[in-house]
Amino acid sequence: MTKITVETSIAAPIAEVWRAYTTPADIIKWNAASDDWHTTASRVDLRPGGAFSSRMEAKDGSMGFDFEGTYTNVVTNELIEYAFGDRVAQVTFAETENGTTVTVAFDPETTHPVEMQQAGWQAILNNFKRHVEAR
Repeated sequence: MTKITVETSIAAPIAEVWRAYTTPADIIKWNAASDDWHTTASRVDLRPGGAFSSRMEAKDGSMGFDFEGTYTNVVTNELIEYAFGDRVAQVTFAETENGTTVTVAFDPETTHPVEMQQAGWQAILNNFKRHVEAR
């Protein structure tokens, strides 16, 4: 199965980008694919074998779900790998001349079209970029 990849470049130092990506108080602020959704709770145990969870809900209260899984590999300021259900994802952080590039590669699920999944994850990453750059 081919992984889906999304990426963004952020005008901020890698340590600041890493902190915003892995801190629950920050995750609640940026983790949504559209303006009518939000994350109401986040939990992070950032170590191999540690669990994470983000409660994502429609702002109108019509639906919600827990995005959760287990970290399988963590290299500070470089790499986060995690499993969620029967899927895996890899997040890489790379220092560039202009800041930091964040790349997320993940296994697609079979319910929604690949294009929809890619657009949703890219929208979340775009929100993350805006959040970090506005700090």
